[in-house]
Amino acid sequence: MPDVADAIIIGAGIHGASAAFHLAERGFRPVVLERATVASGATGRSSGLVRMHYDVETDARLAWCSHAYFREWEERIGGACGFVRTGFLQLVAEDETDALGANVAMLRAIGIPTEMIDADGVRDLMPGVAVDDLALAAWEPESGYADPTSTTNALLRAAVDRGARLVQGAAVTSIRVDRGHVVGVDTPRGSWDAAIVIDAAGAWAAAVAAMVGVDLPLEVWRHDVAYLARPSEVGPHPAMIDFANAFYIRPEGASLTLIGLEDGNELGSSPDRQTDSAAPGFPERAAARICRRLPGFEMAGLQSAHSGQDGLTPDQHPIIGPAGPDGFYLDCGFSGTGFKTAPAVGRCLAELILDGQALTVDLRPYRFERFADADLIRGEHPYAPVWREASLEEDLSAR
Repeated sequence: MPDVADAIIIGAGIHGASAAFHLAERGFRPVVLERATVASGATGRSSGLVRMHYDVETDARLAWCSHAYFREWEERIGGACGFVRTGFLQLVAEDETDALGANVAMLRAIGIPTEMIDADGVRDLMPGVAVDDLALAAWEPESGYADPTSTTNALLRAAVDRGARLVQGAAVTSIRVDRGHVVGVDTPRGSWDAAIVIDAAGAWAAAVAAMVGVDLPLEVWRHDVAYLARPSEVGPHPAMIDFANAFYIRPEGASLTLIGLEDGNELGSSPDRQTDSAAPGFPERAAARICRRLPGFEMAGLQSAHSGQDGLTPDQHPIIGPAGPDGFYLDCGFSGTGFKTAPAVGRCLAELILDGQALTVDLRPYRFERFADADLIRGEHPYAPVWREASLEEDLSAR
């Protein structure tokens, strides 16, 4: 006989964990089914940035709501998420300065602590930075980073304490549908009956959705990061995204710096491929990129490098809400930027399921139907697309 749950969540990454916690906090008893182990997919490879700067207001509202969880983690969730407040700098290309100013105004209207600073202000926050190409930047003093695996485990422990269950090594092989409504799932570790199934499977989300006849516009997106041994002359620094040079960094402890590139990312292939090492040539590209902005990193050493994978949508925004048969919900397609919004997304999804609408932040912009309606998400003052398959060097050579 199948076991019975109030809801089945497929995927024990940060979004599956958040959905489980918020449903369990409302009295539901969900079961989380994970094909491998907790945070073994995109979450475990996340860079863990916790910042609010976006060019889409709904994204910013989700990030700001989630920030309250990160800064009050022990009181709200229990355990530890590893949040470190470093502050966050957003740098943009010269032709995006007007958009930056408009977006800072939008963020301030929401209540997010942020301000515009000039090149001298950037140098004060990050001594040794090259600012010849900078006019203005955005500064968020309350932002930083957290530990994705610790965050996910804390959410799942709190969910289990409230009645949820976690089953690892349970890859979903089929989702049962009866008369247009989901009724349960099957795995090699057993079957479960439930009237609600949530697809939070990250890079595997399209394959899960296909089990109920839903064709998701998701590509498997691969992203490399490296940890650099930070030279002593560089010193501590805030988290930063540099759109002009298409990279981001944040500290890792007292002596390392994490770097990721926003271009040259591979699309397609299988989500099951290995991610223990970065793509050939990535460490060299990353080193060259950071030295453009922070020349002191010329003496940095490479500690390690690896890859991660997620599902990328056409507008680089998630798909959240019902799709296909009744009771089937999507919580996927975060396109590599979903960690920082996960606490709020889980809360809003629980509201959508239990109350009929998301009350904390409106999730309707992320509906699945937007792709068929040609109503893709785009900010009022957009920047260039975040993730690019072509490299910055290729872009420059083509101009």
